[in-house]
Amino acid sequence: MKSTSYYPVIMTSDVAATAAFYVDNFRFKALFTSDWYVHLQSSESETVALAILDYRHETIPEQARKPVGGLLLNFEVEDADAVYADCRAAGLPILLAVRDEDFGQRHFITTDPNGVLIDIIKPIPPSAEFAAAYDVSALPAE
Repeated sequence: MKSTSYYPVIMTSDVAATAAFYVDNFRFKALFTSDWYVHLQSSESETVALAILDYRHETIPEQARKPVGGLLLNFEVEDADAVYADCRAAGLPILLAVRDEDFGQRHFITTDPNGVLIDIIKPIPPSAEFAAAYDVSALPAE
């Protein structure tokens, strides 16, 4: 299978509010808007997209019509500290304060209105212990 695109779809009961959250706080713009579906694209990178869908919509099989749960979105950024400051200034809940991890991330975690966790990540060089687990092509530049 050759994929031409990939993006997560958040199933929610409040499409407009969820879309507005990502537009207002994470620099997305709407490429398609309806009352049951919004397709968002990063205003900074055309390869980053996210969709919001009313979980009750008829295109979803009836047995799967439920709001999102247990989802973590990872956004790799150039400056996790700047995004952290923006999120704090916007009053977003900070579930994990910004910190460095030995496995090679500077990150923090917030959440959207649906309880979807949002992990904002800046790759950093891992400790020697964790570096050994990486393929050399996946190691961040120092």
